[in-house]
Amino acid sequence: MIGILTRADNYDRRHFLRLVYGVQTSPLATIHVKFVFCSLTKPEQRTLIALEMLRFDDILILNCTENMNSGKTYTYFSSLPHLLPRQYDYIMKADDDVFIRFEPLALSLKALPRVDLYYGFVIPCVSMDPFVEYMSGMGFLLSWDLVEWIGSSEIPKENVVGPEDKLVGKWFKMGNKAKNRFSNKPAMYDYPGTNGRCSHELIPETVAVHRLKRWDQWLRVLEYFNVTKGLKF
Repeated sequence: MIGILTRADNYDRRHFLRLVYGVQTSPLATIHVKFVFCSLTKPEQRTLIALEMLRFDDILILNCTENMNSGKTYTYFSSLPHLLPRQYDYIMKADDDVFIRFEPLALSLKALPRVDLYYGFVIPCVSMDPFVEYMSGMGFLLSWDLVEWIGSSEIPKENVVGPEDKLVGKWFKMGNKAKNRFSNKPAMYDYPGTNGRCSHELIPETVAVHRLKRWDQWLRVLEYFNVTKGLKF
């Protein structure tokens, strides 16, 4: 499952991402996409988001106040064993400005362990060592046992304030967890020219492209990967 952390008011972005991910499939895996945000705060959200939930059934609402570095990632992972109707082999946390390609993602996981796995794009950008620091928040993936550990251990619970993706790496170091790690470079990266050495040109083997802040960037990516190849006008 891929959980896209976003905000309740980002209606247009959710609808666009539903199109982007709705046309993707993989013969190797069943991949569900959910949109994840904190408690609703406006009357109109309760009506509009209720419509989305009835129509798409792809929203998870966490019991938290919307934030960036005050525990949203912890609340996401720790809540999943109670929120989800089933277990998944892997759970991914992704930003709403990243394009993820299902088939290359599933293929890259095929030979990897399904336990104690921490997968993503390791920081710092120049490193190829998945144990050196932590995985970038663009999109990192955990095996289900690590998700359960986050929900049951006191270590994450007592360390929730600060740069959240960095904290995930800290939790695993303190808990002696995530012994299986995989940094999928160069297949995961920031959009060309947006973030120094974390960026490079688009490549065919891409799993994820991050920092898609503008429509022209999304258009270039979708055209490069020929997402609409089934149609001609």
